[in-house]
Amino acid sequence: MAHKQTYLDFDEYIRQGEPDKKEKASIWQTAIGLQAVDGLKTSDYLKETARKHIEGDIDIDQARELIKTYYQSKTVREPDDDEKQEADKVSANITKILSSKTFDFSTNGFVSLHRRIFEGVFKQAGKIRDYDITKKEWVLEGDTVNYLNFEDLRRAIDYDLEQERKFSYNGIPQDAMITHISSFVSGLWQIHAFGEGNTRTTAVFTILYLRHIGFKVDNDMFAQHSWYFRNALVRANYKNAVKGIDYSPVYLERFFRNLLLGEEWDLRNRYLHIHPTAEWKEQPNLTTRTSNEQVPEQVPEQVPEQVAGLLHTENPLIIGLVKVIGDEELSIAEIMKALGLRHRPNFLEYHLNPAIKDGFVRMKYPDSPRHPRQKYLLTVKGLALNKRTDKMNSR
Repeated sequence: MAHKQTYLDFDEYIRQGEPDKKEKASIWQTAIGLQAVDGLKTSDYLKETARKHIEGDIDIDQARELIKTYYQSKTVREPDDDEKQEADKVSANITKILSSKTFDFSTNGFVSLHRRIFEGVFKQAGKIRDYDITKKEWVLEGDTVNYLNFEDLRRAIDYDLEQERKFSYNGIPQDAMITHISSFVSGLWQIHAFGEGNTRTTAVFTILYLRHIGFKVDNDMFAQHSWYFRNALVRANYKNAVKGIDYSPVYLERFFRNLLLGEEWDLRNRYLHIHPTAEWKEQPNLTTRTSNEQVPEQVPEQVPEQVAGLLHTENPLIIGLVKVIGDEELSIAEIMKALGLRHRPNFLEYHLNPAIKDGFVRMKYPDSPRHPRQKYLLTVKGLALNKRTDKMNSR
């Protein structure tokens, strides 16, 4: 009997799995990542259930039923069970939706999408709100976007979708295309048709719509930058003349430039704050090295101010990992020993994989991840972070 290869995280499936498993893993990763827009995190049980679905042991409806039963049968309640239950159920619902090839570009379709996403979670799933709302936003220092009044919600959705249906993308320059898509998505979100779940609904609707009209959408953008996506929508719809703040769609446009054009704007939320500190005022557009380029042995003594923020991470586990590797090429066993760690799955999930994903660490043999002599070393970004950290510690 052939041994079935299973992986510890979704990224590994995406890199090494079969095409069907790659697609499933990418969709799950996006569905889970979107929960961050409301500060939610999924449970370990959800991730294990997702792996069973990816492996083909169960279908998506069975996965949803397992999650439902899991929370119904829990005898010991934990303080964050309600939040995890919402995140788990919504993640599974979104996975089912994104796995489908159907799409209804209409007001009824938009409202139905909300119902399908939050089925079994919100009592008001699929119901347009009948009250006005405000929401305090961190990026606005506690102020709120002016959302549409409840009496006009359905008419507003009808209008926005009809205008988009009439729009032709034929022959327009890329910049104009990005501006238009950003404006359409921003306007639809500003309606805020529902009491809860508007950003997640808008994100899923956007993915489905862009796929529907022929764009190849990288789900990874929504998986990793859903919180930025929400804050960019906030800035695109906020104006305060007294404070000298105008609508700022540029941040949302940069999200879509990364998504559709493959650009590499640094999508960190601090750039979006209405009063950022000096180091976060200029949002840089990064260019990354290809796998064929050589990593220089020396890092420049002076790091350009515009790029300095990119060499920083607030994750102490990544900083510790970078410090251990330094100028060496180390195996997983060697790194774990230096860090005093014994549990390999936790090391991969919380230390190594995030460091690789954020561009601080790379494999010596990237084309053969399971190479028997695989080693890990710092990228240019990692070397610069290590040098910068050493300088800060020596002050």
